[in-house]
Amino acid sequence: MKLILIYFLIFSTLNANEIKLTQKEANFISKKVWQNEGAGKDRYLIWWNKGEDFASLGIGHFIWFHKGEREPFREIFPMLLLFMQDRGVALPKGITPKSACPWQSREMFFRAKRAKKKEYLKLFRFLKRTKSYQAMFMVKRVSEALPKILATLKSSSKKEIIKRRFEKMLYGKDRTIDKRGIYILLDYINFKGEGILKSERYNAKGWGLLQVLEEFNESNPNKYRAFSISAKAILHRRIKNSPPIRHEKRWLKGWIARVDRY
Repeated sequence: MKLILIYFLIFSTLNANEIKLTQKEANFISKKVWQNEGAGKDRYLIWWNKGEDFASLGIGHFIWFHKGEREPFREIFPMLLLFMQDRGVALPKGITPKSACPWQSREMFFRAKRAKKKEYLKLFRFLKRTKSYQAMFMVKRVSEALPKILATLKSSSKKEIIKRRFEKMLYGKDRTIDKRGIYILLDYINFKGEGILKSERYNAKGWGLLQVLEEFNESNPNKYRAFSISAKAILHRRIKNSPPIRHEKRWLKGWIARVDRY
């Protein structure tokens, strides 16, 4: 794959800072996320986790609802399709950003997967050949995260704190992009969202990036470790506040292992 530069803008209340990632850096990030989501194996490019009511697709396991499905979580796969469509990427025949997942249940999905049904294969091949676009989409979500988060905050002092902590993760001491830091931001946004949706709350407590930054300990000299510690606390709080019927505790071990790798 030829070298390209991927440009994204992160807008703050004061100015705009351009993020430039080489294809090598984008590949590093996409591989790290894909290792987290699917162990880096193509057979997990389309998956349906046990206990969930939706399919997960691509290197970021972007969730996709079937027709009539309602969840408190943001549906990301249609957003990815729109992103690629806007950039001239040919979508699989019969699939648009408004399409619903073709499988109504986990059982239906695995039957289609085992039988290598046409609807499964066309999606699999599409996802396998567009991994770089999927990485670009995830970096775009990082570029948009800070202004979205700041827009939800009323306190000027809190806005300044969150902005400072976000940028602490994003940049190194010389204000160049911190490759590991942007990966952590990207991975957590992809994993648990920006933390700004009111629907993504249990007992009025969210679990996204905003909430992690709220608990982030700036006095810790290891910013990666500080982020991981904060993320673990937020995930434990989510489990504590989650409806018992969802049995979310079964996922906690995997969640903690993921952020421990930050």
